[in-house]
Amino acid sequence: MKKYKGKWGRAEVKHLLKRTLFGAGKEDIDHFASKSLKHAIHELLNTTEPVPAPPVNNYNDDKYTDEEIQPGLTWITATKLSGMNSGRRRNSFKAWWMGCMINQQHTLREKMVLFWHNHFATEMSSVDNPFMIYKHNVLLRQYALGNFKAMVRAVTLDPAMLKYLNGNANTKKAPDENYGRELQELFTVGKGPGSQYTEADVKAAARILTGFRIDNKILPDVHGIFDAGRHDESDKQFSAFYGNKVIKGRKGKEGESELDELLDVIFQQPEVARFICRKLYRFFVYHQIDEETEKTIIEPLAHTFRENNYEIKPVLERLLSSRHFFDIGNRGGIIKSPVDFAVGLVREYKIPFPGEDSFPDQYGFWYNIQITASQMQQNIGDPPNVAGWPAYYQEPLYDKSWISSDTLPKRTAFTDRMLINGFARNGRKLLIDPVQYVKQIPVAGDPNKLIDELALLLYAVDIPVEEKQYMKTGILLQGLQGMASDHYWTDAWKKLQDKPDDAANAKNVTNKLKNLLKYMMSLPQYQLM
Repeated sequence: MKKYKGKWGRAEVKHLLKRTLFGAGKEDIDHFASKSLKHAIHELLNTTEPVPAPPVNNYNDDKYTDEEIQPGLTWITATKLSGMNSGRRRNSFKAWWMGCMINQQHTLREKMVLFWHNHFATEMSSVDNPFMIYKHNVLLRQYALGNFKAMVRAVTLDPAMLKYLNGNANTKKAPDENYGRELQELFTVGKGPGSQYTEADVKAAARILTGFRIDNKILPDVHGIFDAGRHDESDKQFSAFYGNKVIKGRKGKEGESELDELLDVIFQQPEVARFICRKLYRFFVYHQIDEETEKTIIEPLAHTFRENNYEIKPVLERLLSSRHFFDIGNRGGIIKSPVDFAVGLVREYKIPFPGEDSFPDQYGFWYNIQITASQMQQNIGDPPNVAGWPAYYQEPLYDKSWISSDTLPKRTAFTDRMLINGFARNGRKLLIDPVQYVKQIPVAGDPNKLIDELALLLYAVDIPVEEKQYMKTGILLQGLQGMASDHYWTDAWKKLQDKPDDAANAKNVTNKLKNLLKYMMSLPQYQLM
């Protein structure tokens, strides 16, 4: 698996950033273009950023006032949970999480939180407890670029997961196989051809996991504990896939250490590393993994994963700095997920959101973006089921399943809306300012160079010359007398800088830019990253 030694220009920077961040604006590209590839990847993987401040009470309204938590203060310290505040806090959490993505730093962490949320999928509608939901997200954030084996252990004891996959109900008298099954099938060894675990292995794992339950006696301190009285103390026999291992039953508190033995047995299987590396590959590079890719990319990555005791960073570093990652055939080869699409738009256009001093509007606008992505079939916090979103795993469509006769018009309606009316709250607007956006392009007065620059910023792939020609003559110069002459646009743009008070000219330029961006975002190329 060779390192990339080719050109490191704006096109390569953009490719790296569109895959590792939510959208890549001009400032992001400029920032990383001044560094080497090695330093860029180091920054994406190693930037220490503060833990985001927790979600707040933004939900008082005419039907409900939270007596315990003041508006603008966090509810994660609350000691009371009721039917009236639970749903409101869940919505507050979703808006907050969207805000974390919108405000992400130059780091891979936010993208990895989404990756792990899809991997260790839980549904908020089933977990139904805002404290558990928030703690689960904190766990994903904490381990996002850390040690995968340690993460699997933490997830096993996580109250949201104990609730979602019935670990909480798993006792020696009535073993529940749900988590024991998904631990193997979806979280570690997977279902690939090299994964040969058996039904007996599922049952044995379930018996080892008896005794873990949720302690929620004192809110908000909800956590997973080991209850020895509910634990099956007999020996557990595993199949030939796991080397016919027998895990000795232990009594009392010692029973909890059976979990560590179980994880040791599972993580001795080479298939764990392969399975996770395939998922990372599909998330960051391309959906199709043929025999050649399996041999030359997945195997070396899996080897790196095992050699580094399941640390995630070395794998990502090797993948993102590989020649394969920058292969022309892999650029623009992924359809944006709804979250990439919606969050990427507000980040690339640098749309300003209200600050925390206006938290009701801030959360309201974050929630608008969350609902937008949800309408396009990616509702963060509530994936369709335990396997996550089909676009990340379902053959043969994979990411093509994001686009349908239902979702494509919704994408275009969103991009149109953000140029025309946007979202409004209390006299504020969330809206693209086309003139501000174009001002960052030094050559904006030249219609040819302006369109070239916009195409470089907005698209992950090249567009045909005829398409650019239409953008110029059919949109930018349309209705300007003489039509074919570029200087009409040049003069209008210069006049806007020199005489911003000329209302007729300002309106004319603004409308042309709106029409241009509206058209550019309606093209199929805008759906790719």
